[in-house]
Amino acid sequence: MAPVEELRLMAKVARMYYEMGLTQPEIAERLDLSQATISRLLKRAEKEKIVRITVSQPLGVYGHLEEELKAIYGLKEAIVADAESDQNEDILHAIGAAAAYYLETTLKQNEIIGISSWSTTLLAVVKAMHSCPRASNARVVQAQGGIGNPTAEIHAANLTRRLAELVQGKAVFLPAPGVVDSTALREMFLRDPYVSEAIQLLDQVTLALVGIGTIEPSPLLASSGNVFSAQERADLNGLGAVGDVCLRFFNQNGEPLTTPLDDRVIGINFEQLRRVKRVVGVAGGERKVRPIHAALLGKWVNVLVIDHYTAEKLLKRMLGRMKDEG
Repeated sequence: MAPVEELRLMAKVARMYYEMGLTQPEIAERLDLSQATISRLLKRAEKEKIVRITVSQPLGVYGHLEEELKAIYGLKEAIVADAESDQNEDILHAIGAAAAYYLETTLKQNEIIGISSWSTTLLAVVKAMHSCPRASNARVVQAQGGIGNPTAEIHAANLTRRLAELVQGKAVFLPAPGVVDSTALREMFLRDPYVSEAIQLLDQVTLALVGIGTIEPSPLLASSGNVFSAQERADLNGLGAVGDVCLRFFNQNGEPLTTPLDDRVIGINFEQLRRVKRVVGVAGGERKVRPIHAALLGKWVNVLVIDHYTAEKLLKRMLGRMKDEG
């Protein structure tokens, strides 16, 4: 314990700084002390418990969940959004807005952004985004083939184009289906110069925006025609598949499942995805808990944007897994 005279001075300096709002130079001048001494006394005041700093989380902010998710899954960043309810529409709105703000505030110059074409969640992100105040010189490339049912295809193209407009960058389209009927047909598409340009750019992606899917396709993906057949999905289930990122499937431990189906997908693959500095997964809802958990175990996503209902379920699942293993 410091001498009472020193404690008294610490308390005086702390009160002037924290309660009266004076700056350190102002306190130094009033007390005829050096600024270095004021700084030292403030640090000592914390150590002596004269000052105890607490951060009050505003309503709708889930800092504790974000920190737990980062620690338990080894994430670079976690953003937990406040959804009005656990209904899919409310979750979609909340995580879309949260992911949009994350992109607006972290986008760097000259990024190469890969975006999944057939994600309803990513459509919500782009709809919620504001235009960047200055040109980013970014290139926005489709991470999956964007040709399919004409109505759905408009969504895929608009998603890429609109994001490029918002970041004041350039759109690079992948003019091929996401899934083709044979390896030979895939090879034929890859020989197209525009397809080849987009595929090569996927090697250089610095920021990937992806949804996390279940074995059963979303309505948007199903309507696009870029899906595997019911029998092929049953075969994937038989192999232990629980989810996918850009139509690349993984099991409950996040381990990639290599099957002949991979040779029929036109888009980013697991090897390319692994090299991306920031892979932002945007997902939520009850049906997504298992695939999100597996994707995080596999480290296919290192930035997660999620709602607080799903975050709590994820943490419960992970803690249960650790208990079983422990």
